[in-house]
Amino acid sequence: MPLLLALGLFAFAPAVFSQKNIDPKEIREKMQWFADAKLGIFIHAGIYAVNGIDESWSFYNKKISYADYMKQLNGFTLKKYDPAFWANLIHESGARYAVVTTKHHDGVAMYDTRMNALSIVKKTPAKRDMIKPLFEELRKHNIKCGAYYSLIDWSDYNYPAFLKDSARYVISKDYDRWNRFRNFFQGQINEIATMFNPDLWWFDGDWEHSAEEWESQKVRSIILSANPKAIINGRLQGYGDYETPEQNFPVTRPNYHWWELCMTSNDNWGFHHDNNWKTPYEIITIFVDAVANGGNLLLDIGPKEDGTIPDEQVNILKELGAWNNKHGEAIFNTVGGLPQGHFYGPSTLSKDSTTLYLFLHGKMNGPVMIKGLKNKVEEVTVLGSGAKLQSKVVGKISWSPVPGLVYIDVPASVADKYVTVLKVKLDKPLNLYKGSGGLN
Repeated sequence: MPLLLALGLFAFAPAVFSQKNIDPKEIREKMQWFADAKLGIFIHAGIYAVNGIDESWSFYNKKISYADYMKQLNGFTLKKYDPAFWANLIHESGARYAVVTTKHHDGVAMYDTRMNALSIVKKTPAKRDMIKPLFEELRKHNIKCGAYYSLIDWSDYNYPAFLKDSARYVISKDYDRWNRFRNFFQGQINEIATMFNPDLWWFDGDWEHSAEEWESQKVRSIILSANPKAIINGRLQGYGDYETPEQNFPVTRPNYHWWELCMTSNDNWGFHHDNNWKTPYEIITIFVDAVANGGNLLLDIGPKEDGTIPDEQVNILKELGAWNNKHGEAIFNTVGGLPQGHFYGPSTLSKDSTTLYLFLHGKMNGPVMIKGLKNKVEEVTVLGSGAKLQSKVVGKISWSPVPGLVYIDVPASVADKYVTVLKVKLDKPLNLYKGSGGLN
């Protein structure tokens, strides 16, 4: 993407390219599907849905005792789990990938692990693996499959930490015990790689130990030996491929080559007694802003213990999907748009930089303005309806190279109920004026 690099909009993520034995060209090639995907669905499924409490953190932060937390194993049934419905809903949303919890910090595996007995297959009434049937259904829709895995395991006796103000042991004083834990968690990673062959790995919890202690390079090798095309998020102490800011949207464009914003649809990751739902409008505008800034959105849902998805989350995904179906040309397979100051709103570009997409939040109408556009505007249409709009240039001095201001009049009749998208066809690849005005 030479235009974007020339504009200084991106830099390679140092977490990737600072590591030895990683070929930047190879990384770029295998990350292309992720760059084009734009939307993923995060699924936090676990025993914490039984009581509707914080996943793992509820006992760590002493909101509930560990013993009471683990009693939820007895109520996790999956009696209405329908992986085909989940996959169809994710497909309808427009998402190109999905990431599901294989094990959270509580140590409960959502598949039939052979490394210990703590799984929903052996310890809950569900007595079934969640992961394989979901991956099978997702792949019928050509949706990439991601495995969330917590490096932390607060249930494993060989892990050094348990509650936030206590520790089982100090690694430097009992390295053999730490090695037993490393053999355990790396064994689970090898299991997941062998059993499910994830396209994407979403690690969590790396903050508690260094890359050396986790043996991050070895973990990466385990994954890539099983699937050389697998990609890894940035939570592996410097051995990942992309960054994952959480919940809070960056104000300025992140200095990463690939990134995704992971965000909840209410205020919690797993199923919770939490009715502070984001509206479809809020989700769509957050999604648009992430894509306009060169990133993806990984939108979270939290299924109930019986395997059903809350109605509010079903509605969000369906509304998002309807909007994507109408406006997907401006989202998928595009690149981040204009730098700040050229247009007061989100924008994206076609890969050949000859088409500019402008996003108008809410039922916005009236004139909108583009600054510093050296190109000639050949045509402006409204995505979804094809309505043609008029544009004009204001303030252009014939003998000056400084471009004028482009105004586009947007009538109220063409407004989308969430976000209206204007398709601006340019005469050639985008060419922006970067000067300070005057005669230069």
